[in-house]
Amino acid sequence: MKVLTVHNEYQQAGGEDLVFEEEADLLEARGHQVMRYRTTNDRVEELGYAALTKETLWSSASYRELRDVMRTERPGVVHLHNTFPLISPSAYYAAASEGVPVVQTLHNYRLLCPNGLFYRDGAPCEDCLGKVVPWPGVLHACYRNSRAATGLVAAMLSAHRALGTYSSKVDAYVALTEFSRQKMVQGGLPPERLHVKPNFVYSDPGPGNGEGGYALFVGRLSKDKGIRTLLAAWQRLDKGVPLKIVGDGPLADLVARAAETNPRVEWLGRKTMQEVNALMRGALTLVFPSELYETFGRVAAESFAAGTPVVAANHGAVAELVEHGRTGLRFRPRDAADLASQVERLLGEPEGRARMRRAARAEFEEKYTAEENYRRLIGIYESAAGAGVRA
Repeated sequence: MKVLTVHNEYQQAGGEDLVFEEEADLLEARGHQVMRYRTTNDRVEELGYAALTKETLWSSASYRELRDVMRTERPGVVHLHNTFPLISPSAYYAAASEGVPVVQTLHNYRLLCPNGLFYRDGAPCEDCLGKVVPWPGVLHACYRNSRAATGLVAAMLSAHRALGTYSSKVDAYVALTEFSRQKMVQGGLPPERLHVKPNFVYSDPGPGNGEGGYALFVGRLSKDKGIRTLLAAWQRLDKGVPLKIVGDGPLADLVARAAETNPRVEWLGRKTMQEVNALMRGALTLVFPSELYETFGRVAAESFAAGTPVVAANHGAVAELVEHGRTGLRFRPRDAADLASQVERLLGEPEGRARMRRAARAEFEEKYTAEENYRRLIGIYESAAGAGVRA
């Protein structure tokens, strides 16, 4: 099968960019021909507001270029990851015009929420869910802290909802968890076309045994990822378990100060994937305190691959990934005291922790391997092809 993958990359590489490349590599490794169509957000700053508005609502260039590629290459399916802002929903129409089935992975909640996160003022927010025009997001300037920028996103969503783009031009949607699938159903996407396929760990790091004796955080150092809650919990912990923090971001200075004043906190900065894998194998637990719903939680799957249980906030997609008492423990979101309590529970039960390590690794082997992902992905492609492209 020939596959055309489409992605609007970010200025700074993110999880969607990684999945775009890894899925393409996975398909190529199994004998499929993959064509990558991509653009980046580098041009956004160069465009004036009027030009950016036009590109976001309907990119004529992307429409023409994608039709040309499809006419020449005749792919069996076009798989879109992100079209915002410069590829635009015109990509769906290009595929429909050429009779090519469309698959769209839902890496975030952008089709339902202008900022794509369901998050505002330090807590989950669903004010725009189910609204034809997501005006609360514009009112609160949820995208880039700008009413003008949020208004542009809202205009795109409203226009293409009215045109029926999201309901009639996509043959199969890929939700990364059942939680995100249900949100999309609530937001009006057709449930019969919403498939659940999680992200995966492309290269199996192999299980570790937690011999390092530390807890680990891996991720962006920002408020929405729960960094303040994490640091506050480590001030409360009675047990002297070290915490290693991997990552960078806007709260880097706060983490650096915590590392200077709390001898149990160590900030390691950015690390390669190989280094992260080694740290995960040696960790007693991975801590995932995100304040966001998330759509998946890739770092949790990576932790499971290392056989390391996860202590996670009990909401959103990651609560679906972590089974309390089996593959890790869950705590009340934004509650540092409860996070500290759950970490202490994990540390105080060595036999239970050993069982969790085995269960975490088994969870990876069942759900998050490259082979399992490939099986599900091909099934979704076949479903899209069977549905037929909607005119």
